[in-house]
Amino acid sequence: MAEKRDYYEVLGVKKDATADEIKKAYRKVTKANHPDLHPGDKACEERFKEANEAYEVLSDEEKRKKYDQFGHAAFDPNAGYGGGFEGFGGGFGDFSDLFSSFGDIFGFGGSTRSANPNAPRRGDNVRTQLNISFEEAAFGCEKELNIPRVEQCTDCGGTGCAPGTTPEVCPDCKGTGQVRTTQRTPFGMAQTMSPCSKCRGTGKIIHQPCKTCRGMGSVRRAKKMTVKVPAGIDDGQTISRQGYGNAGANGGPAGDLLISVIVRPHAIFERDGTSVLMEQEISYAQAALGAEVEVPTLDGKVKLTIPEGTQPGAVFRLRGKGIPYLRGSGRGDQFVSVNVTVPKNLNAAQKEALRAFASTMGEEHSKSSGIFGKKKK
Repeated sequence: MAEKRDYYEVLGVKKDATADEIKKAYRKVTKANHPDLHPGDKACEERFKEANEAYEVLSDEEKRKKYDQFGHAAFDPNAGYGGGFEGFGGGFGDFSDLFSSFGDIFGFGGSTRSANPNAPRRGDNVRTQLNISFEEAAFGCEKELNIPRVEQCTDCGGTGCAPGTTPEVCPDCKGTGQVRTTQRTPFGMAQTMSPCSKCRGTGKIIHQPCKTCRGMGSVRRAKKMTVKVPAGIDDGQTISRQGYGNAGANGGPAGDLLISVIVRPHAIFERDGTSVLMEQEISYAQAALGAEVEVPTLDGKVKLTIPEGTQPGAVFRLRGKGIPYLRGSGRGDQFVSVNVTVPKNLNAAQKEALRAFASTMGEEHSKSSGIFGKKKK
């Protein structure tokens, strides 16, 4: 198998290239090697696929960091790089509330009651990114993702105890997870609350921990799931799946899965809201005399009528050929901007025909250079 080329080399950018430079380079490479423009050319097809693979990594900040550190091995499951369980965000809830409650250090009015360590707590959200093509964003698609997250241990049901056993209420803190300390100060008696050292602030003691989760009640696993990407989604938008994040604690609900969508640039099309923009090259003769040309759309090629006397930069609208509305029915439009190409390397007959045309327009021209200008009166 051929060795993979460096992703920066594939796109023709330096390693310190900005995100915008990478995006522009990707568009340039894919446009030059797009299969629609080179049907049957296997070399162009391979370069096109190679550019897509490189952009998917370099456009993702986290993937790019891993690639810069480990190279292609960062994404080889047999190499052992990249961790594999990023994105847990702590996983087992926020225990900061155990330390936030203190008594009245001056002895006035007692102490504030601490939060219950065994109260249900919602799990953390899990964030990930999804790279899709321009067409997939336009028409929607389904993608299978492998999401690492914290799940409730099925063997112990989240209790952390071995099957058939139950935890003991901590005798030191009576299940509160905190102990009160009273000290005499020059200002009077001071009371403070601190995490119980016997149960580590959990309020319970597990004598026989579950072997699967080692008493934690939760385990880290990679979950395969199918995500439906809605038609019309745009670059940078987020798909939310409620309850697919990290498991909660003590029976609390799971967090959400937040998927940031990255849309790869297209080699031909650009997007502006629900509008699709593109440029179409036409010849000088087609612009002057009018013509019918084929232009690509998201639905395939269509005929576009170029009126006689079309000027460079003229824009034509193809109604209903744009991006579907994300919320609602219908689609935007496609706008085609025409560029008139000046012919090069004309043969003698073509040059003579152009000179004759210039003469009928009252223009002077040079037989050697082919430069035209208005005839002086």
